[in-house]
Amino acid sequence: MNSKDIHINKNGFREYDARWLYPKDISLEGITTVGLALGTQIQKHKIKNPRVIVGHDYRSYSEEVKNALIKGLMESGCNVEDIGLSLTPMVYFSQFELNADAIAMITASHNENGWTGIKMGIEKGLTHAPDEMKELKDIVFSNSFSKGKGTLKKIDNFKQVYSNYLISKNKINKKIKAVVACGNGTAGVFAPDILRGIGCEVIELDCNLDYTFPKYNPNPEDMEMLHAISKAVKENNADIGFGFDGDGDRVGVIDNKGREIFSDKIGLLIARNISKKNKGQKFIIDVKSTCLYSTDEVLKENNCEVLFWKTGHSHIKRKVKQAKAIAGFEKSGHFFFNQPIGLGFDDGIMSAIQVCHLLSNENKKMSEIIDSLPTTYQTPTMAPFCKDEEKYQVVDEIIKQFEGFKANKTTINGKTIKELITINGVRFILEDNSWGLIRASSNKPSLVVVVETLTSDKDTKAVFDFIDKTLQATNKVGEYDQKI
Repeated sequence: MNSKDIHINKNGFREYDARWLYPKDISLEGITTVGLALGTQIQKHKIKNPRVIVGHDYRSYSEEVKNALIKGLMESGCNVEDIGLSLTPMVYFSQFELNADAIAMITASHNENGWTGIKMGIEKGLTHAPDEMKELKDIVFSNSFSKGKGTLKKIDNFKQVYSNYLISKNKINKKIKAVVACGNGTAGVFAPDILRGIGCEVIELDCNLDYTFPKYNPNPEDMEMLHAISKAVKENNADIGFGFDGDGDRVGVIDNKGREIFSDKIGLLIARNISKKNKGQKFIIDVKSTCLYSTDEVLKENNCEVLFWKTGHSHIKRKVKQAKAIAGFEKSGHFFFNQPIGLGFDDGIMSAIQVCHLLSNENKKMSEIIDSLPTTYQTPTMAPFCKDEEKYQVVDEIIKQFEGFKANKTTINGKTIKELITINGVRFILEDNSWGLIRASSNKPSLVVVVETLTSDKDTKAVFDFIDKTLQATNKVGEYDQKI
């Protein structure tokens, strides 16, 4: 490998996975170097000549990126088992099913076309956390690698093994008519068949694979995708609509009236359903999630505890395992189900299945179930541009400002701050339990802003305007991807 051909932008190593614009920010030789480093890291933590499962999503360049990664893994001494076109949760599942030492999935999830990336893990059911990402980055740039002669084995038709795992223990009694939208991403070859397999009548929406993503990015937080599902639900008189992201580890939900239900509220409904048979359990939620978890009467009646934690699939997975929680929920649509429901990792199809169980058990329409929750007024997740090299410093400054606002009893929409949660950016909670969040995005050059009030859209806008004014004063924050 010619060192001149190795190009790796160091900013691609993010909090819990790696993402680059390809080939602008990383060359194929750079990917191979990352494979060498990952193989070295796995052997440092596990054994010599470990077995590593790899898979890839449907982007036009994902297979060549995967092959470059495999080359590096093999040169480090890893024995690679390639399960081919995959969803990320299928790769997670394969580590349990095939009892492998580590996994690597080539995907940029819902990022725009042109991005590539790697989600990877060593311990079963977990993915790299910040410490492991830093260690991997250090190995890459230290140029100190294990050397060996690994092997490559192709695993055929693992898709069927994964599908059977989900279908076999999740049959539903009630006939549910579901719109299944995949945004032309990889979930299109998995989700419709699996949901049919458990007993749903499926109406497919953009389930044919097309790596150009001709309509919108497969992202269940994207309002364009949600609006398209809403239209299809109403036109087909469906019971539910599901929207899956590009690599199938997240889901968005539309009710039978075509209303877009933010995933944190879906998580709360699933938590309620789980708690009825599993009293006294813990649930983990991320700092972007609705305040309703903290005050929910059903969870209180069932003696359940709710813990806030850092946003990010890797962070929540680890917290679910560490706290021995039965489930974890992120506003982004990553849901995590521990034993006896699942194996601890995030799987969008499993999450959709849990919604189907909820519908089957409640014997009510989705709109009736969601209307049983108190009304809140939420923003979508908004992402104002902020440079990767500046975003964490900006957030640190914002935290200090909000500590000052709290100390000085500054009013936001006429209310003072009663609590600050700073485990991941700053979530400020006002005296009426309304709240706002500012944090750094883990995988893009942007911040993340979310607001929820219990009173009106007007109040939500007022809290957002306060945040926006504070951010603009830094002179380091640019355009939003979407804005209320």
